[in-house]
Formats: sequence, C-alpha cells, structure tokens
Amino acid sequence: MELPHRSRPVAIWLFLTALVVFGLVVVGGATRLTGSGLSITEWDPIMGVIPPLSAHGWAVAFAKYQATTQYQFVNRGMTLAAFQSLFWWEWAHRLIARLVGVVFFGPLIAFLALRSIPSRLIIRCIVLLLLGALQGLVGWLMVKTGLEGRVTVAPEALMTHLGLALILYAALIWTGLEAWFGPPRPQDHRRGSNWPFVTTLLGGLVYVQCLLGALVAGNQAGLVDNDWPLMNGRVFPSDYWTLGARSLLRSQAAVQFNHRLMGYTVAALALGLAVAAWRAREAAAYLRTLVFIVAALVVAQAALGIVTLMAQAPLPLAQTHQALATVVLGAAVVLAWRGRRA
Repeated sequence: MELPHRSRPVAIWLFLTALVVFGLVVVGGATRLTGSGLSITEWDPIMGVIPPLSAHGWAVAFAKYQATTQYQFVNRGMTLAAFQSLFWWEWAHRLIARLVGVVFFGPLIAFLALRSIPSRLIIRCIVLLLLGALQGLVGWLMVKTGLEGRVTVAPEALMTHLGLALILYAALIWTGLEAWFGPPRPQDHRRGSNWPFVTTLLGGLVYVQCLLGALVAGNQAGLVDNDWPLMNGRVFPSDYWTLGARSLLRSQAAVQFNHRLMGYTVAALALGLAVAAWRAREAAAYLRTLVFIVAALVVAQAALGIVTLMAQAPLPLAQTHQALATVVLGAAVVLAWRGRRA
C-alpha cells in the first residue's frame, strides 16, 4: 500500500497539538509571572497528575514547599490558601504538558497503524515525539535550579525550557502545513526570489526575540528602567556590563536592552517586508496578506511591550505580552513556510 503524499486528518491533528502547546506556553508564562513554578517540589510524571485530596495531603505538600529557599526568603509566613493558589498554577502547567503527550502519542500510533502519515513526515513526527519528551525533562531540570539555593529558577534554564517549547510549537505548525498541502511543486521554487530568505530570517529573529524575552522574564528585568525610548535617561544603560560576560544572561539592564534592540530589528524587518510586498508585483496575493498580518502583529506586540514596560509589568499586561509573542511566532512560521513556496 502506497502512503499518501498529504493527509488533512494528520494536519489537523498536528495543528491541534500545536494549539495545546500554545496553551502550555501561555499557562507556563502565567506560572512564572505568579512565582508558582517552585510550588511542586517533586517530579512524578504518572502519579503527579493527582493533586492533594485531603487536608493531610495539602499539609505534606505545603511542608515540602516550606523547605525551599523561595519560601524561606520570599514567602515566609504565607498561608495554606496562598500556597494553594501557587500550587494550582504549576499543577495546571504540568497537566497541560501531560495532555500534549496524550494528544500527540495516541493519534501518532493510530495514524502509523493506518499508514495515514505521508512517508516523508514519519521521521519528523517521531522527532516531534522525542522533542516533547525532552521538553518535559528540561522543565524539571529547570525547576531543580530553583530548588537548590535560589528563590527563582535560573534565567538561562527558563530560556532553554521556553526555547524548546517554541521549537516544538513551530515544528508542529510547519509539519502540519506539509501534511495539509503536500510536497512542493516545481513552480513553488522560483530562481532569484528573495522571499524564502527574508521570511525565514524574520521567523528566526522572532524566535530569538522570544528567547530574549524569556531572559527579561527570568531576571524580572521589566521592573527596572521603565522609561522609553531611553533607559533610565540614557541611550545605552550604564550598568550593562556590571556582571562581565554573565551580564548577557543575568544583568537586568543588559537583557532588557538586548530585548529592546531585537524588538526594533524585528519591527523594522517586518515593516520593510510589508512595504516590499506592497510594491512587488510578482508576490502572490496570499503571500502579501500573510506579510501584512505578521507586520501588524509585530507592531502590536512591540507597542504592547512598551506599554507593559512603562506600566512596570502588571500581571495582565505581562501575560498578554507573552501570549501575543507566541501568536507572532506562529504567524511568522506560517509566513516562512509560504515564503519558501513563493
């Protein structure tokens, strides 16, 4: 039996999984913003899905959290009710992570048994499964960095955790598009076209900007230098290099400045691409539309980032900023995929 060149049921499954990963990223952002990530001190992939069901169970979970550095130096004296609020955010984040595995693994086995996955995508789907498992492991290793003498997780560990999640998210979208539309046709590749390069570059820079945003979040850098367009009244922050080479990962001024600079770069490229699409007669209508959508999203995200910074990162704005960043990345991935077939 010859395997199909494309499969829309497979594509829908991959898109739905990407949607669940999107939810995972959003809830993960809320977990970090609320300081909830260290409230569950053990990694139990199977039984950990069951939360405390009795007063004794809650007392045990609370006692384990009280032994952490975060409790000792940040939340000492908090009530059980306050702990439960933290606990439920982290529990929901881990539950959605497990849901990603269920939503992906079960249909994968079924589609393989039915020989419904296009042959060129089978290895990709298996890699996606392994990437999801790696993401879970990295998530626990990240939590461990916050349980060993720190009051928060290490910023670089947070960046790695988010980075893997976003790679999984982007790869699911890309593979879903491959399954929906099938392999490229000869006319999809025009010699001399710059669209494949510039759209891929934009997608890559959006991804890097998300990583820089994770460093801002991990260092709570949105709480300092809240003026704009200057930083504490200066074009270049005077305390950029206070930690030496570690400043690139740990200095609040450095990570915020880098995030700003990359934001300007992404916005300039997106707007430049929109102008080029408007002027380019050879660009297909659907490609122009995608470029305009991505440019609008980038501008909206940049404006929201400025407002969030100047308001000193209140929880609703910070959550919306993180969620919209994931939307921008998803749109940029679709544009990059289309750009390769311009």
